[in-house]
Amino acid sequence: MSLPMDVRVIELPLRHAWTISRGTSTSKRNVIVELREGNLVGRGEAAPNVRYGESAETVTAALEKLAPALDGDPRHFRLLSERIEEALPGNHAAKAALDIALHDLAGKRLGVPLYRMLGLDPSRMPITSFSIGIDDPAAMAQKVREAEPYPVLKIKLGAQSVREMFGAVRAATPKTVRVDANEAWTPDEALKHIEWLATQGVELVEQPLPAADVEGAKWLRQRSPLPLVADEALMMASDVPKLAEGYHGINVKLQKCGGIREALRIIETARSCGLKIMLGCMVETSVGIAAGAHLGPLVDWLDLDGNLLISAEPFQGHPVVDGHIRLGEGHGLGVEPRSAP
Repeated sequence: MSLPMDVRVIELPLRHAWTISRGTSTSKRNVIVELREGNLVGRGEAAPNVRYGESAETVTAALEKLAPALDGDPRHFRLLSERIEEALPGNHAAKAALDIALHDLAGKRLGVPLYRMLGLDPSRMPITSFSIGIDDPAAMAQKVREAEPYPVLKIKLGAQSVREMFGAVRAATPKTVRVDANEAWTPDEALKHIEWLATQGVELVEQPLPAADVEGAKWLRQRSPLPLVADEALMMASDVPKLAEGYHGINVKLQKCGGIREALRIIETARSCGLKIMLGCMVETSVGIAAGAHLGPLVDWLDLDGNLLISAEPFQGHPVVDGHIRLGEGHGLGVEPRSAP
């Protein structure tokens, strides 16, 4: 049998204009997928990213093409997920939405949270960071003050004014801080910036170089005083071995790799290569964030704050208390639509 599928595009206004090295946005258009089996509803989310050539329109078109892959017994959700991966090249955000929805449905069918279905202990969840986008130094310092409830921050930096921007952040807080350059630097620039950032108490630096600069990453890894984490350079598990020479860790995102099944494969591969693991996100609702959070006990660093960046959250998810995502006993993802006011 084929699972009935409902698809809708949602507009997510952001609390602040979101600027990284690639550009600025004030809202995001994501896609929510619902798979129905009797009275049960499995939900998934696609958070398309222009960096990977995706949009809400490409997602909805891909979902239409992927629908026939859902023809089968929903209890065999891993088989269905494999069919989805094989049915269409690329389109990882659309595949993630279906894979997440299949896992949510499986947990609800079994009457357990996803983390229990995976045999994981939620008490081993790392603290999540909270991200601060690029802005003028005074505005970044103000955003840091507004992020007082979160004990770990991730600061976006670009090609310009690195010391001014980060200096304003460090002057505003003594907290643990991570830096994400989103491919903005050359190897020489990266080394200079990282050597200075190491004197400012930074924990790690994410994707300092363009993803394609494999040789530059190897060169930088040999010299960097801080751990380097690959983000844009990582898509699938097959990418992991070649990254071990250029990075100390990787950032796994369900939206990049196509969902929970491939994320688990990446995590296992990274461990076998001696890499540390961050679990990150795009700007997503509590549906997508919860899917990542259930894998949280498997990783070293957590960066699941996408739902905290939007001003109108349409779902009721898991609360964040002092940086800790509190997974409850709700079945599947444990996320439901918010009640109308």
